[in-house]
Amino acid sequence: MPYKARSADRPRLRERPVRADPPVPRSRRAMEPPGPAGAPGAAGRPWEEAKAFYDNLAPKKKPKSPKPENAITIAVSSRALFRMEEEQKIYSEQGVEAYVKYQLDHENEPFLPGAAFPFVKALEAVNTQLRELYPDSEELFDIVLMTNNHAQVGVRLINSINHYDLFIERFCMTGGNSPICYLKAYHTNLYLSSDAEKVSGAIEEGIAAATIFSPSKDLEVSENQLRVAFDGDAVLFSDESEQIVKAHGLDMFFEHEKAHENKPLAQGPLKGFLEALGKLQKKFYSKGLRMECPIRTYLVTARSAASSGARALKTLRSWGLETDEALFLAGAPKGPLLKKIRPHIFFDDQMFHVEGAKEMGTIAAHVPYGIAQKHKQPVQEKQTPNSK
Repeated sequence: MPYKARSADRPRLRERPVRADPPVPRSRRAMEPPGPAGAPGAAGRPWEEAKAFYDNLAPKKKPKSPKPENAITIAVSSRALFRMEEEQKIYSEQGVEAYVKYQLDHENEPFLPGAAFPFVKALEAVNTQLRELYPDSEELFDIVLMTNNHAQVGVRLINSINHYDLFIERFCMTGGNSPICYLKAYHTNLYLSSDAEKVSGAIEEGIAAATIFSPSKDLEVSENQLRVAFDGDAVLFSDESEQIVKAHGLDMFFEHEKAHENKPLAQGPLKGFLEALGKLQKKFYSKGLRMECPIRTYLVTARSAASSGARALKTLRSWGLETDEALFLAGAPKGPLLKKIRPHIFFDDQMFHVEGAKEMGTIAAHVPYGIAQKHKQPVQEKQTPNSK
């Protein structure tokens, strides 16, 4: 039988004075989840509450980027995404070396949000809901930062993107050269820039593109629903009808539209983008979420409904497309209506409507396509090689 020491045989441990527990450091107390009555770590705390607390302490894992061929790729220039007026001024007045030095000296200071920023945030909000519904699907928006900035500026751009918690993993920095030649390689579905010349180059390459402008005043937009408004002619549709207006006037235009009501219009530069939005909308519809869909599209056209509206709607139907709302203004200003819609972006081929939208607080983008461009070119700020 094994020997078991009796209490008298066991060595007696030297008794030490009882000390009070040292105070919990403030940093550790801050990490402890509150218990009942505010007591950290108290017994009886619900398991769900504790689990949620420790889950929040874990580092957030970024989602995986979709393959370019499966995604809807939105290429955005650096000056469309962020405000860079001060940096642009330095480049213009002091040259590229001073510009790069300034960027390096300020690389830990995030840029302020630019015109395309709310649009990009709305795209990411849609992605969040798509990932919840379809965890394995790669049919998502993918944002690419497309800029001809020098690579040295990349750190500040990355820091700014991380500061605002944006999910932008793909960059194209061309060091002074035009990035237009890379758009097709990136499978671009839409290109947004503040440089009208580059946008025109993208349109000529057959890529949906627009020059984006900051509004004259701030207007709050939805954080949960992406809202995109399109003009019809020379944006979703070809400029066929506008050519008739310019050449023969409105009366001939109305006659032409009535005679060709059942003949679909040819597609315009942004038809493919509306089609991509519609494809994602149907993913929500198939889950019974039509009314809760986080994407909403609008047709905002100067056409009148009775005399020329049917052809526009029948054209969309022939493509298997639709917009959630169709607004026919019969030549009335678009700005006041857009103020009610509050879209994240509005596309139009005429600067008159773009300017009107800007004045009312709408982020508007000019599509340089069609006969209207031969009559009036958009006014833009002087651009430099490092501005995009």
